[in-house]
Amino acid sequence: MIKPIRRVVTGHNEQGRSIFIVDGNATSVYSPKGQPNVGMTDLWIQDTAPADNSGNRDTAPKTVTLMPPDKGSVCRVVQFPPDAERNFAAMPEHFQGMDAGDFLAKDKARHPAFHKTNSLDYIFVLKGEIWALVDEEEVLLREGDCLIQRGTSHAWSNRSSEPCLVAAILIDAAPAS
Repeated sequence: MIKPIRRVVTGHNEQGRSIFIVDGNATSVYSPKGQPNVGMTDLWIQDTAPADNSGNRDTAPKTVTLMPPDKGSVCRVVQFPPDAERNFAAMPEHFQGMDAGDFLAKDKARHPAFHKTNSLDYIFVLKGEIWALVDEEEVLLREGDCLIQRGTSHAWSNRSSEPCLVAAILIDAAPAS
């Protein structure tokens, strides 16, 4: 089961004073078919840079997409179960209808979740631990660690016996040369 994420969002009232416009569990949640213990929860999506803080519109749609909007960003939480509990056979279909980056030409023998995206990602481990794999190396990230993922081929491997929870801020970026 995916951990519910409480989302509190600020805004402004008609007098320009700060208020809370959202306080409750995030509703933009994606748990792939065949993988009930894997999930992405989008907390906020910005489709412009610089960000527009006017108005009180909730920008997290009901549908989760893997990549941020062009010239935009997405803030999300991702839950990774232990690899032993993950249904890697369902991976291609759990991104159907989503812009899933490049899941085709990567080292599937090394890890079935290898993929490449064109975003700049700030990844913070909130709970547990996870291995970050790139083409030639890997590193163990633990609670409190941060990884800056710069449009590289990568995969996430949870080799522990507990779920791992990460916060991810994805920013649209030009592809690496």
